[in-house]
Amino acid sequence: MKRDDKAVRYDPFEIEQREWKQRQTKERLKQLLTIASPLFLLIMWEFLSRTGMIDIRFFPPPSAIVGTFFGMISSGEMAGHIGVSLYRILVGFLLGVIPGIIIGLLMGLYTPIRHFVSPIVMALMPIPTLALLPIIIIIFGIGDLSKVVTIAGSVFFPVVINTAAGVINIDSIYLDVAKNYGASKLDFFTKIALPGAMPVMLEGIQMGQAIALLTIVAAEMMGATSGIGYLIWVSYKAFLLQEMYVGLILISFFGYLFSLLLRGIQKKMLPWR
Repeated sequence: MKRDDKAVRYDPFEIEQREWKQRQTKERLKQLLTIASPLFLLIMWEFLSRTGMIDIRFFPPPSAIVGTFFGMISSGEMAGHIGVSLYRILVGFLLGVIPGIIIGLLMGLYTPIRHFVSPIVMALMPIPTLALLPIIIIIFGIGDLSKVVTIAGSVFFPVVINTAAGVINIDSIYLDVAKNYGASKLDFFTKIALPGAMPVMLEGIQMGQAIALLTIVAAEMMGATSGIGYLIWVSYKAFLLQEMYVGLILISFFGYLFSLLLRGIQKKMLPWR
């Protein structure tokens, strides 16, 4: 009987089941903590506002901000601002990421291209894209195009640098094997450079989406008549702080949502990480 108990205790299937349950419990705990921290912050904010420990003129309670948000949704005002900003973010993000990946792959694979492009990238990267916004507005006007170009310029640099670094760090043995087997240039791109650079490249894209959200707010504060950034700026100038906080919380929400989406894509494309 004792031997049977010992066999059950050391049964590989039972051990695997226990370990799986422990991992599941840890994952649930992580998810709970992730949800608990913002809820705790909101509850504390609500409590401090309601008790007068902080000035509600500058820090209105979250419940009042939520009421303002639903009021703006029902009036149709919010949908326009969100739609315009998301359109600008998405188009600008893609216009920055796609060229960044292509040029980054070329820089990583071909030394002459890297030596030719690197000085230009290194010279332009320290210049904040927002500092160039007046010039961009002069060239592209005050419409959506100038905002899209501003976002694309901000996103491009982290993507191109990370992609090039990812290709350069690929073990040379893979490149040598591909050459020995007569791989075409397309195969180099799609089967060697792109998969090899993927981990570092996706980190650059993750940085790019955060920069895109920072850029859109600032870009829409200058020369815009719609968008979340425009809403924040106009509300601030009119001292409508509840509406201003609605815009700030929306930007925070979209940043968190986009980050989760990119992390999900990263897990699908890089399941071993």
